[in-house]
Amino acid sequence: MKNFLKIVLAALFFSLLPQVPAMAAERGTAQEATDMIKRVIAYYKANGPEKTFAAVNDPKGQFILKDLYVFAGAVKPGGGTLAHGGNPKLIGKSLSEMRDGDGVFFVKKINEVAASKAGKGWVDYKWPNPVTKELEQKSTYVERVDDVYFACGIYK
Repeated sequence: MKNFLKIVLAALFFSLLPQVPAMAAERGTAQEATDMIKRVIAYYKANGPEKTFAAVNDPKGQFILKDLYVFAGAVKPGGGTLAHGGNPKLIGKSLSEMRDGDGVFFVKKINEVAASKAGKGWVDYKWPNPVTKELEQKSTYVERVDDVYFACGIYK
């Protein structure tokens, strides 16, 4: 009986090993985040705002990959959330007063980057990771098109 239990436990252990790299690979990369923003901007230019925001909000759509999702906001002080692939409850809300774990007004920073002359860049802040449930460092790539910004963040 002891040998049988050892064999079962060993089989279970080795069957789980291939999943460890797969779980680690579930984190999106900076390149994947910027590529996703390039794709959503091309989609926006081809299809307009209404169809794009619907596509971003689709939980099984093309703008969600691994732990990455796109969100969009109006480029202006206090601008509202236009679309959000990670949390649809945020749509229509102004998040400019939202702070991260260190008290940083990260949504204001995102809007400042979008409103800048370059209209694109990275914003760093701390945010709860929905997978690990831990407060983690996050970096979000933001890019403006017209009076809208699109953003996608990675956990580091």
